[in-house]
Amino acid sequence: MSSEEIPPDHPRAASLRVRHRITDGLDRNIVTKAGLIAQGRGEAFDYFLGEKTPVPAEEAMKVAVALILNAKHPVISVNGNAAALDAKSTVDLARETDAKIEINIFYAAPGRVEAIRDELRAAGAGELLGLGDVAPTTIAELSSNRRIVDPRGIKIADVVLVPLEDGDRTEALRKEGKLIIAIDLNPLSRTAQMASVTIVDNFIRCMPRMVELSQQLKKMTRDERDTLISRFSNEQNLLASIQVMVNHLTSLIKKGISLSVEFNADAQSSQKK
Repeated sequence: MSSEEIPPDHPRAASLRVRHRITDGLDRNIVTKAGLIAQGRGEAFDYFLGEKTPVPAEEAMKVAVALILNAKHPVISVNGNAAALDAKSTVDLARETDAKIEINIFYAAPGRVEAIRDELRAAGAGELLGLGDVAPTTIAELSSNRRIVDPRGIKIADVVLVPLEDGDRTEALRKEGKLIIAIDLNPLSRTAQMASVTIVDNFIRCMPRMVELSQQLKKMTRDERDTLISRFSNEQNLLASIQVMVNHLTSLIKKGISLSVEFNADAQSSQKK
């Protein structure tokens, strides 16, 4: 079944369409097989949120956008899943905040960087980094392909937006003194715990919203954005995100108990008849 064949009245239509973006990305060499697993894991945590953006994520997004706008060399790091899920919003956010986009992947299959490049350019991207057109440099303490970065991008960046999980590189970049913004549905992941600002939300909801927020926060002064940043605690925001998940699961349990009581009452009534 293609995405066009998904019935619009299907209760999981939106989710199925997103899954097709990932599987289509796999067919076009943008996404790897491991990316399918990452998508499924993220979707599971999104259920815990009730599949909607929570208040803590909205607060984290504002701080994240403020950091990018105030940065000297902000960079958005893009992997295959990010490109497949929403290349347009990624490009729009970079344009709104004057951030550079750097392609950085873990699994360096032949032609994969070029496939991601083409996806971003189709979405309107101009300059792209990480294409291998200049001699790359490396991040200390990393041995994976993630260590390879563009000297014009992540290497000199003061703020890096890392969409989707990337724990080892997040930790290494923090040690280099960079501020890292993570988008991660799992508040318990190493990425979420190591980042300077963690947005616990679905990438496909988060990125368009960050574009909107960038348009709003550009109207603020730098000092006003600095005040917004100074009041933020990533640790407290993560705890608040976890509490949102707990509250949602608790409400589902209570609803289930209520339905069970009603079902048993109806069953007993039927037996008496």
